[in-house]
Amino acid sequence: MRDGSALLLSEFGQRIVTVGDVVVLNANVLCVSEPEGHITTTTIYLDTDYAIDQVFWQHAWLLHDRLDAQRFTEAIYSDPAQVLRLGEDRTGILMPWLDELVARSIDGGFGAHFHRMQALWFSIADVVTPFVSVSPMRQSRTQRAHSRPTLPRYRRFAPARNEARQTLATLASDISVNWTLDVLAARVHLSAKQLSRVFTDTYGKTPLAYLTMLRVEEMAHLLRETGLTIDAAARKVGWASRSRANDAFQECVGMTPSDYRRMHLARGSGTTVPG
Repeated sequence: MRDGSALLLSEFGQRIVTVGDVVVLNANVLCVSEPEGHITTTTIYLDTDYAIDQVFWQHAWLLHDRLDAQRFTEAIYSDPAQVLRLGEDRTGILMPWLDELVARSIDGGFGAHFHRMQALWFSIADVVTPFVSVSPMRQSRTQRAHSRPTLPRYRRFAPARNEARQTLATLASDISVNWTLDVLAARVHLSAKQLSRVFTDTYGKTPLAYLTMLRVEEMAHLLRETGLTIDAAARKVGWASRSRANDAFQECVGMTPSDYRRMHLARGSGTTVPG
């Protein structure tokens, strides 16, 4: 809010906002305003995926992958609407940055001004985000290692242990095999508990969660590039049950195999492929 005042009605109830206030709304949250005379505002629309990416890198020490970051973001930013009382002094600092950001946004030169616009946004966020309410999130890395079977991030600047590399090679050699932790551990002469720890330290996921990730990636490839039915693609990567394949695929990709195939067909020629 740059000038004037207004009565807002949203998830937080009714609030009077005036100069020095910032209103933060989650995606798809309605907000009705009744201006008290003339008001001037500047609105920034922040893409949800972009925001999640920022949370991912901000909490890289805790999060293993981007889909993990999505769940984390939803948990810590649980309030759908907030009014932040920054005060006129702080919002005064923002004004030239906001003006420049608006000017560079409306001339269509996003590509040419990309880095400058990022710098402006980060300067604004640095002032605003300390005032945003967050919910506590208490989940350890060990708990997260057993969660979403998605592509891990490699952040440990240390040599990977041979046992972890050998186990990865074993999984990748035939993802259709119903590998068990005991069988994998016996191949590298470790206990199942030791292998789970060593593999998680190296790749950010347990061996079986990593196997699920490999299966989902291959199944997605088959759905994109072949005419196999979904049942056949699921069996080819190692799932006898279409229900299990659907659950794993949706957890990892964010949509069902059927929706995934339809999306890629819509981008291509539009040829009908059996489901």
